[in-house]
Amino acid sequence: MNYPGTPELSAAAWTAVGVARPHESAELHVLGQAAYTDDIPEVQGTLHAALGLSSKAHAKIVSVDLAPVRAMPGVVDVYTVADIPGTNDCGPIIHDDPILADGIVQYVGQPIFIVVADSHTNARRAARKAVIEYEELTPILTPQEAKAAQSYVLPPLHLKRGDCQAAFERAPHVVKGQLFVGGQEQFYLEGQIAYAIPKENKGMLVQCSTQHPSEMQHVVAHALGRHSHHVTVECRRMGGGFGGKESQSALWAASAAIAAAKSGRPVKLRADRDDDMMVTGKRHCFYYEYEVGYDDSGKILAAKVDMTLRAGFSADLSGPVATRAVCHFDNAYYLSDVDIRAGCGKTNTQSNTAFRGFGGPQGAIAIEYVIDEIARNLGRDPLDIRRQNFYGKEERNQTPYGQVIVDNVIGELTAELEQSSEYRARRKAIDDFNRSSPVLKKGLALTPVKFGIAFNVTHLNQAGALVHVYVDGSVLVNHGGTEMGQGINTKVMQVVAHELGLDLEHVRITATDTSKVANTSATAASTGADLNGKAAQDAARKVRQRLADFAAKLHGGEASGVQFHSNAVHVNGQSIPFPDLVQKAYLARVQLWSDGFYATPGLSWDPKTMSGHPFSYYAYGAAVSEVVVDTLTGEWKLLRADALYDAGQSLNPAIDIGQVEGAFIQGMGWLTTEQLWWNKAGRLMTHAPSTYKIPGISDCPEDFRVRLFENRNVEDSIHRSKAVGEPPLLLPFSVFFAIRDAISSVGGHKVNPPLNAPATSEEILRAIAAVEAAS
Repeated sequence: MNYPGTPELSAAAWTAVGVARPHESAELHVLGQAAYTDDIPEVQGTLHAALGLSSKAHAKIVSVDLAPVRAMPGVVDVYTVADIPGTNDCGPIIHDDPILADGIVQYVGQPIFIVVADSHTNARRAARKAVIEYEELTPILTPQEAKAAQSYVLPPLHLKRGDCQAAFERAPHVVKGQLFVGGQEQFYLEGQIAYAIPKENKGMLVQCSTQHPSEMQHVVAHALGRHSHHVTVECRRMGGGFGGKESQSALWAASAAIAAAKSGRPVKLRADRDDDMMVTGKRHCFYYEYEVGYDDSGKILAAKVDMTLRAGFSADLSGPVATRAVCHFDNAYYLSDVDIRAGCGKTNTQSNTAFRGFGGPQGAIAIEYVIDEIARNLGRDPLDIRRQNFYGKEERNQTPYGQVIVDNVIGELTAELEQSSEYRARRKAIDDFNRSSPVLKKGLALTPVKFGIAFNVTHLNQAGALVHVYVDGSVLVNHGGTEMGQGINTKVMQVVAHELGLDLEHVRITATDTSKVANTSATAASTGADLNGKAAQDAARKVRQRLADFAAKLHGGEASGVQFHSNAVHVNGQSIPFPDLVQKAYLARVQLWSDGFYATPGLSWDPKTMSGHPFSYYAYGAAVSEVVVDTLTGEWKLLRADALYDAGQSLNPAIDIGQVEGAFIQGMGWLTTEQLWWNKAGRLMTHAPSTYKIPGISDCPEDFRVRLFENRNVEDSIHRSKAVGEPPLLLPFSVFFAIRDAISSVGGHKVNPPLNAPATSEEILRAIAAVEAAS
């Protein structure tokens, strides 16, 4: 390892954070050398597993004949619920989610048995040969049906502030209606996969693609009837997660481990794309009934909304998702009197789960839809109505759940974007275009974002890390976060390098491993870099302090005056290369490794009263989108998008801008093209790339302008940065409302288009027909 001598760069000029650095695995990705779970060399004797799936949405299992499965070429064995040594459950919160169906199936695609064979292909072919007799039951498939039947996986939530009824009576105007916003498939490039390898003395190593190794450890231990210390879960990287590998990797990890424990041989379970989409949950779709009172200026006086989620057949993470939706209904707006309800509808479909934004986007889009309607009803620009309702700085600054907002920058951020995007001039140009264009119509919208950062459940806001400094001065880091392409490892490496005064190439991060850092939280809720960066910083500072004490003892001066920068330690007028000091410290028996820990301070939440201080801080943003819609075909194109995002004092601007760009396109897909469709029998028909449309490169705007807002987090986050994983997904609200604006122009902006999401070409044509009929 090449360490430079004593450079002349000063401590003030040297930094490893706040600068653009390539992703730590970028070169490996490009060269095809980045190892994912399926790339791990297979141990001799490895078997391959596949799941036998239900073909009915809701039915009792009358009989199961597995003889045809066992007779297939290469089959070694078949396991059912009777073969599970421990607990038949993989639910993350409520224990209502069986690993294998037991007597009843509750959705098409629910696993009934596990077959293991000598190859992936043989296992997959055999899994389809079972003869199963069912007694069918009536399924509930939609959130509307669940609400009508009062079918819920959890008790409904209710948040109330002020006197909504009195406020409605005072309101000069009231808008009310319904809205449906569909779900979304995570569509990670790497599908669900787990590789379980039996170890001595009841040990089990599970290498899997997961955002939550500790949860996988718990589930596997319970399924095998063993203690957590028997199970090690490891994940070096994922080929995408987006929430789909937070809780739902448990089924695959548990199934592989059960088969490995029963057979005594290593077992790999890799889901093909269609099986993956049939079995796993997605973003929750929402059905809304809303009523909002407002005055002549467009200020909201009272708001009532009833949200029903399609939870699926079990609770999974629907409770926290509904809670975050309730807490984000306000988005960037002060709502004085509210009545917000959310019910997790139990349906005979896949159990929906976490997805980037975790209910926040579904909560916030409802109030944006309402504001869009208010503006049209008053003949005003929607931006003016939005600004009229923004949270204030020193008043109108308390959320419906009681948290006072102390970091509000939405006004300044929106004003900056309005000017830089030339919003007003473009609005006029679009109006002129639409007057002379009978078929093609353009639309424009600017929408804001306020997004709370922290887990809803307070105890999850903690993290641990290890920092090892070796005798040659190189540094190895391990932390509890998982890398899914978002750059958490790069940011944590930057933090450690900064603390020890080293260039980034002298720091390396190893795979997330439950035997190294225990009891970790999921890498989710946009907290990965916040929590694990702080934990790694804590560990690095402990090592640095020991080295500073040693350097001062060796060379004189005070330890507080010792500086670490430019790959050297500067003490009492001397500069010592970092490796040299480390070697001397080792000989002097100075501890050169340390653990670190961080728990986010100041958080509280009372689920009974739906009140507290659930978020550490808020991330803000806004986006402007311009679209053109063909009113004869329903086709549309995003012409230009301008996004401005508040990443605080960014740890790595290059990674953060990339995250904003990716979130924007992913959110745009959710709201426009990614339609999930179940037939009347409850079978998901959009279960492959051929039937489910994610955005492609041709869907990206040719003119795409993304910038980071200059800001500094008021909270003591890691280097005063802000989270950037989930909040930007709300920026493409502007695309959806630009489409709605274009449709509205068909009727001279006199009619509110009844546009649901995703705004597919068919949905656009339905909305155009409704506007024409009402005009």
